[in-house]
Amino acid sequence: MKAVILLSGGLDSSTVLYQAIADGYNCHTISFDYQQRHRRELDSALAIAQKAGVVDQQVVKFDLRQWGGSALTDDAIELPQKRDLEEMSQSIPVTYVPARNTIFLSFALAYAETISAQCVYIGVNALDYSGYPDCRPDYIQAMQEVFRLGTKQGREGQSISIKTPLIQLKKTEIIQLGNKLGVPWELTWSCYQGDDVACGVCDSCRLRLAAFGELGLKDPLAYAK
Repeated sequence: MKAVILLSGGLDSSTVLYQAIADGYNCHTISFDYQQRHRRELDSALAIAQKAGVVDQQVVKFDLRQWGGSALTDDAIELPQKRDLEEMSQSIPVTYVPARNTIFLSFALAYAETISAQCVYIGVNALDYSGYPDCRPDYIQAMQEVFRLGTKQGREGQSISIKTPLIQLKKTEIIQLGNKLGVPWELTWSCYQGDDVACGVCDSCRLRLAAFGELGLKDPLAYAK
């Protein structure tokens, strides 16, 4: 069995890769260089795929900076910093990239059908404080119908399924799952800044650090602050 894994290099997508391997799939990873502020994550994606023994690693390149719309694709928009979890939960943050998962899933679908894969794994999480609209169950359900209707494979009754093993897990539960699966946290990258060392103050860093702290564990990444 074959599966395409959307691998950003972060905590969630790395856990999803290791889960897909545990599920018995021959995994093919796909990562995206869309000129994001934190392109450093691509180094982690490749390192994690290699560590997991993935032979087929795809990197798709395109540029979303040309229309911006997000703090991750427009340097003129400041990244939120030093926010607590309550602040993060109040609204969809400026780190939301318009339609990003729709773009990613479209590429993954084309790749999956080309190699006759049975499914696509994505590390979306509906309980994350970011509350991105394209990480929610109703969105995934809608995209599953797109997968069925928009492909030859789907129209012939062999629709490619979307697997979301983390969608209803808390960040602490994701870390616990990753520990069981042997995810190399030291190779992962969550920081939204584009520096060599994680900033420790952006929303993504704070969510990650809070989860490790709640479990009484030390995050193996180095942080600037």
